[in-house]
Amino acid sequence: MGALWIAHVTVTDDEAYGRYANLATKAIAAHGGKFIARGGRFVQLEGRERPRNVVARFPSVESAEECYNSDVYQQALSHARGASERELMIVETDE
Repeated sequence: MGALWIAHVTVTDDEAYGRYANLATKAIAAHGGKFIARGGRFVQLEGRERPRNVVARFPSVESAEECYNSDVYQQALSHARGASERELMIVETDE
């Protein structure tokens, strides 16, 4: 089964978050992840609104978790901390 990596983000430091995004993109690709939504138009129906929403598809929950725990992603994350407010989850899909 596949998995979706879903992030809801408010960026507070564009420069630092740009460094995060560059490294995170590399880590996600290295673990078989492909972006299916990255920013763009959205309609908030419930809960807290975040202006940036990102969804990446991974081959499995395990590959998404491996990506998150990888050295490259953890290095990326060091740039996102303090530069954003965010929630991140992995959701298994039926595909």
